[in-house]
Amino acid sequence: MSRAFLIVMDSVGIGGAPDAGAFFNNGTPDTGANTVLHIAEACAKGHAEEGRSGPLSVPTLDRLGLGRAVALATGAEAPGLDATPTGRWAAATEVSKGKDTPSGHWEIAGLPVPWDWTYLPNAIPSFPEDITARICALAGVDRILGNCHSNGIKVIEDFGAEHLRTGYPICYTSADSVLQIAAHEETFGLERLLNLCKELAPMCHDRRIGRVIARPFVGTEGNFERTTNRKDYAIAPPAPVLTNWVQDAGQRVIAIGKIGDIFSMSGIDEVHKGSDADLMTHLAHQIDTAPDGALVFANFVEFDSKYGHRRDVSGYARALEWFDAEIGKLLPNLRSDDLLLITADHGNDPTWTGTDHTRERVPVLIAGAGTGEVGHIGFVDVGASIAAHLHVASEGPGQSFL
Repeated sequence: MSRAFLIVMDSVGIGGAPDAGAFFNNGTPDTGANTVLHIAEACAKGHAEEGRSGPLSVPTLDRLGLGRAVALATGAEAPGLDATPTGRWAAATEVSKGKDTPSGHWEIAGLPVPWDWTYLPNAIPSFPEDITARICALAGVDRILGNCHSNGIKVIEDFGAEHLRTGYPICYTSADSVLQIAAHEETFGLERLLNLCKELAPMCHDRRIGRVIARPFVGTEGNFERTTNRKDYAIAPPAPVLTNWVQDAGQRVIAIGKIGDIFSMSGIDEVHKGSDADLMTHLAHQIDTAPDGALVFANFVEFDSKYGHRRDVSGYARALEWFDAEIGKLLPNLRSDDLLLITADHGNDPTWTGTDHTRERVPVLIAGAGTGEVGHIGFVDVGASIAAHLHVASEGPGQSFL
């Protein structure tokens, strides 16, 4: 029986979203944002030379169709991405009204988000008083730090030392529908942080705040570092998605990275976490060992979390080149009837203003389904196609392109 490997390169967008003008970074519309194109252009100009050098080198992804997908999405040619594809490729467009992780992943899995998310205001304080009071009560403190929009690195730099002195949790949000809580694993305690977020999540979910995220860190002032023990407490999908379709058919669903968190473990049999390097090892192991009929669903987050939000073009290019080389090693290990599909959930153009995600189309790159252009598709068509390959019924609006 066939197997499917669905891999999300978190935030690796290719521009061209028709509604990008309705989404903003620092008051600037996302019109023209293009993660892959702008990284390739920066590399070609010698503007991404930290820890790497020269034009962007992603031959495996390009042979699967990445350069062609960029051109399909926007009409623009990405420098150095000019291979003749040996895989199938498409450009996917999202309809959900969000450029966030749950929206992208749910829709890839066949379910456009059926409601408008609640976004916390870009003001100080950002949180309603009753949510702040609930955090304090759960944490056993009389105040919180932050209570603002920020990115995860900066907020720890700004408040980490005070957190160590006082024990007050660092609470922040972003342009996504999210409430994040950062705390030191050793002084505050990892389990205490996870329990705090777990207990807070239902109150936030009732208000359509999509996720409460625990963001543990370690280290000392001037040398703080986030750990891989992040935990997302997300709203469960309100209807069956790809993971449920496969599991309900009696086939195994294996999650790599934060997939289990994104789907609140709905339809998930097994989870493997760690750094992106760890996740690649897990993926390699599953290619070798996953049972017949299995869906292996992976998210590689560090493109987004380490480089996109921090607007680090060189770092993002390094991550793409690392991922490309590692995937190149794995493709020969696929079985003849396996399908491997690589896509993304949104953009996060590191050349763009602001620090938030960017509204973009995403590439769909496929090994194991022949060669050639699929064309423009919807995110939901990815889930429908995976279901068709695994011979399970698709219950969503998508159409298989296989």
